[in-house]
Amino acid sequence: MAEVTGPAYRMSVRASLLRTAGFAAVYAVAFAAGRMTVVSGSHLALLWPAAGVAVVWFCAQRRARLRWVDALALFTIGLLGNTLTGAGPTLGAVLALANLVQVVAFSALLSRWRPALWGAGGHLRPSTPRDLMCVLGTIVVAVLAGATTSQAGMWLVTGQLTGSSFIAWITRDIASAVVIGVAGMWFGPAMSAFRERHGSLVGWWRDADCDLRLIPTWRVAEYLAVATCSLIAYLIGLVSDNGLPLIAVTAWAAIRLHTGFVVLNNLVLAGASITFTLRGDGALATIPDPYLRAVTAHVLFAVVAVAALALALGRDERQGLVRELADQREQARQHAALMSAIIDSMGDALSLVDGRGRVVLRNPAAVRLLGEVEVVGDAHRRLRRLDGTPVPTEALPHTRALAGDHVEGEDLLVHKPGDHDARIVQVTATPLPNGHGCRSAVVLYHDVTAERRHRDHLVNFAGAVAHDLQSPLTAVEGWTELASDALEAEQPAIDRSRDSLTRVSRAATRMRGLINDLLAYTAARDADLTPTRVELAGLVADVTAARADAAVAAGRPAPQLAPGRLHPVHADAGAVRQLLDNLIGNAIKYTAPGVTAHLKITSTRRDDIVEVTIADNGIGIPPGQHEAIFDDFHRAHAGGAYAGTGLGLAICHRIVSRHGGTIAADDNPGGGSRFTFTLPAADPPPTTGHPDVALALPTTAAPTRTGDRVPARA
Repeated sequence: MAEVTGPAYRMSVRASLLRTAGFAAVYAVAFAAGRMTVVSGSHLALLWPAAGVAVVWFCAQRRARLRWVDALALFTIGLLGNTLTGAGPTLGAVLALANLVQVVAFSALLSRWRPALWGAGGHLRPSTPRDLMCVLGTIVVAVLAGATTSQAGMWLVTGQLTGSSFIAWITRDIASAVVIGVAGMWFGPAMSAFRERHGSLVGWWRDADCDLRLIPTWRVAEYLAVATCSLIAYLIGLVSDNGLPLIAVTAWAAIRLHTGFVVLNNLVLAGASITFTLRGDGALATIPDPYLRAVTAHVLFAVVAVAALALALGRDERQGLVRELADQREQARQHAALMSAIIDSMGDALSLVDGRGRVVLRNPAAVRLLGEVEVVGDAHRRLRRLDGTPVPTEALPHTRALAGDHVEGEDLLVHKPGDHDARIVQVTATPLPNGHGCRSAVVLYHDVTAERRHRDHLVNFAGAVAHDLQSPLTAVEGWTELASDALEAEQPAIDRSRDSLTRVSRAATRMRGLINDLLAYTAARDADLTPTRVELAGLVADVTAARADAAVAAGRPAPQLAPGRLHPVHADAGAVRQLLDNLIGNAIKYTAPGVTAHLKITSTRRDDIVEVTIADNGIGIPPGQHEAIFDDFHRAHAGGAYAGTGLGLAICHRIVSRHGGTIAADDNPGGGSRFTFTLPAADPPPTTGHPDVALALPTTAAPTRTGDRVPARA
């Protein structure tokens, strides 16, 4: 449906009344012309252009504020016109009421059946055969309502009821509404938007002149030919009484020319043809009965008008669909070219395998990695497990994907053609249904050889460093302990010796902490993750119990924890334990002297994500460092009384990032800090929620064993 935009405002009262007066004048002229065709001895006109004018009137005044004025004006014109032309006041009122019922029924039905059309509440013109049929059906139902009202009123007033007058009413009003009403509904949207589109008559002429100049010369010649042939056909058919070649010209215009021209052609030629036929000219003038002649003429030219409009609108709809199909085809071509360019530029190898194991698509990276192969099995014979054993056919990634499984990041060995060194590739295979009961597979090969070697190098390096440093540190700690025991006796310079040994011990302890953090950071960055269902409530209980034991053993007050509801997550259990231990340990560590640490841990599930919040009453984070604290070796309180390596929060950031989540820090509204991180939720979610947990950590000096669970209370 082609939309014609127009001003979407309700008309002012003054503008509404002016338009009502204008349409009333046109309706009065059409009414008078129709009454001139009343058959002697009856009260029924054979030609009734007022029916079509009324349709256009009420469509144009759809948004008028005083629509009752339009109804009153139409009824008044009908009453006066019928009375003055011999129908009498009573019968004139009946006929006027029938005309009003007819146009009101048309307006109401059109608003219900096609609300987007102009005159029904929208701004669209009829642009498809379906729209035309809907408008035609609305006209038929409305005319039947008007004809029934008129015949019932005439029977009550005169006691007479004739079938010929009933049929004549229906045919004349349908023909008038089809020819004039549809023409108004076609050009009405353009007239409503005239000021917005052109501004003035000068602007309209300028735009029309530009449009005319764009029309090819041969097309202008065709328009002139149709107009000339229509005139000739009109003269032959209506003056010479030699048939009706007008139909052929109308079909020519409908198939070839603009729909607006077809509407005008129908309006002019049908109106002239019916008028001359009723006057006794043309092939139909030989019918002696005036009612039968009028009915035949109206039916004939209404059918011609509807057929011409159906042909023109069907052609427009077909051309629109062809243009839309061409646009979609061009978009598909551009999209395919873009996808091909993206696939070809990928560094990872990609293959598309059909249900019979044939490679139907591969990018240059796949050719470089696997060679020129037509059957994916030929390439997959080069695949091996990391231990060098062959991969069974049923365990190959593409075979599993064709069976409907998703293969995510499986590490395999592959020997490149002409290369004796095996490469490590991470293979991902995804099933791709094609909608016909068959399935293809998209297989992606990511070369991770360098990454795996780099990881192994780092792990080996960290292990060697840790091993080499552990031995001297053990010796330093052992000798300092023996020296401390030997210096228990009163000797000269005892205090200075003890102070030196204490410093050595603290340095060794700090180095051990640094080494442990380095190992934890390496594991958090490179260690393989094994996601599983992790109950956060249990991990929090384990971590807090261990921290409480350490605090009590050191003579410090045990921290108080009040966790809320903790949802299970889908993550690596060891990594999550490290994450919670670091965050809870930081919250306890960075508490002002003499203050008991209070922690609140809660979680919220949003779709497939669990958001965990740890709030404390500590010393807080210095302004401007809420993001920098997650950097490697960054210490927010450097030089103070709070020792650290600056790797704890970096480890937390790495763990959360590797699980696809985020972590952030901000100030706790009640004082202290608040850390929030997200992890994937356990899938499927539990049928019942985990009970709210509130842990009371021990406050007495009696230590508990590390790992003991603190009982939860609802």
